[in-house]
Amino acid sequence: MEDQVIPSKNPDPVDQKPTNEKPPGVNRYALQCSIVASIVSIIFGYDTGVMSGAMVFIEEDLKTNEVQIEVLTGILNLCALFGSLLAGRTSDIIGRRYTIVLASILFMLGSVLMGWGPNYPVLLTGRCTAGLGVGFALMVAPVYSAEIATASHRGLLASLPHLCISIGILLGYLVNYFFSKLPMHIGWRLMLGIAAIPSLVLALGILKMPESPRWLVLQGRLGEAKKILKLVSNSPEEAEIRFKDIKTAAGIDANCEDEVVKMENKKTHGEGVWKELILRPTPAVRRVLLTALGIHFFQHATGIEAVLLYGPKIFKRAGITAKDKLFLVTIGVGIMKTTFIFIATFLLDKVGRRKLLLTSVGGMVCALTMLGFGLTMAQNSGGKLAWALVLSIVSAYSFVAVFSIGLGPITWVYSSEVFPLKLRAQGASLGVAVNRVMNATVSMSFLSLTRAITTGGAFFMFAGVAAVAWNFFFFLMPETKGKSLEEIEALFQRDGDNKTKGENVTV
Repeated sequence: MEDQVIPSKNPDPVDQKPTNEKPPGVNRYALQCSIVASIVSIIFGYDTGVMSGAMVFIEEDLKTNEVQIEVLTGILNLCALFGSLLAGRTSDIIGRRYTIVLASILFMLGSVLMGWGPNYPVLLTGRCTAGLGVGFALMVAPVYSAEIATASHRGLLASLPHLCISIGILLGYLVNYFFSKLPMHIGWRLMLGIAAIPSLVLALGILKMPESPRWLVLQGRLGEAKKILKLVSNSPEEAEIRFKDIKTAAGIDANCEDEVVKMENKKTHGEGVWKELILRPTPAVRRVLLTALGIHFFQHATGIEAVLLYGPKIFKRAGITAKDKLFLVTIGVGIMKTTFIFIATFLLDKVGRRKLLLTSVGGMVCALTMLGFGLTMAQNSGGKLAWALVLSIVSAYSFVAVFSIGLGPITWVYSSEVFPLKLRAQGASLGVAVNRVMNATVSMSFLSLTRAITTGGAFFMFAGVAAVAWNFFFFLMPETKGKSLEEIEALFQRDGDNKTKGENVTV
């Protein structure tokens, strides 16, 4: 039977359910797949958390200076930039599942090099290798989760990678505390090296996961996609609706029943996507790109990485001097982050992205202002004002909490769902690239910034950036809660765009 390829009019309609029934609960198999895919994010989070403590001992053991420490912490994100740009095309070619395997292998190699770490150059090489894995993981895990989820639970499943990052950060903080009691030259190497073990296990375990049904349809492998959709949907009827919608989005006749369809005239491996994203985007795609890149920019421009990476140094300047107490206070940061992201996963599909985001960023402005004030008073008093120390700790915890309930997870959910099917992988990779650039900018400049304008001054600056972010989100970010991916693209369409609708990228 010859397949009939038709022009696509829908970007990626998804996940519609019978309207006469109460929306069913989350599909357990889809949830399990998302959890497994998100475990790669735990390893990345662990690396971030453990480095905040390991740098204290690396600085002393390898006799490095502050600039070298800034480079060591930030180089991971610069390499993640290249990893994320490669990840989009890679996942379009080899699939989402094998891209996660590749990320795990890169993490494992990087962890081995860092755990060996006889000198600074080897340590830096290990961070770079792990950074490539970070870029792949941050792009592919949310996309995979979004592509197997139904509209009613996409917020929950697509936010799991960020929840796992927070769990990893907390684990890193805990390891810092317990391993800090070991001999210095052994402690920090074990902190960094043990991440190789879960990376290897994950690389093998992920092979048991199914591939994204949307990617399979783009390859013309309809039979495989249909089988997987039956597993990740709540009923055969829902699976059939999703299957037809995805086929239409890919430019295949919705009634085609072939097991395999030749996609000779279709670009199934991401060819030409950069032209449609950057060089000649439609007005709707341009708006999608602006919002997706904007939310990634502000996620780190508001200073979260300063607290997560340099927490011990910040609390030391506030008046805490004992290393064990520094690590204990930092563990509190990890607990707050994990707790509030866990809460956010259940609020995203109930409260909505927009309300939660605006509330979160508004709270961040207040918390950052109070943190800047507390640190300024603590430093001016030489760390002798107890109330300033308490205010600094409470403000830092509050900042992490309000970030984690909104801007933290919503960044990954929103950017993984707003792009049309054909543009999704490489559009998401571009968002991750911006995310990593800002992360690297903050992590590689924070110590220098605090020397230039004081630690308190740095957080006052972050508060100003958060205020700008609130206005950006208020005016440019539409609500996407409960909407199919087809409806989400329509949110970015305007009446004047209809004249060029036939040129829209929808496959």
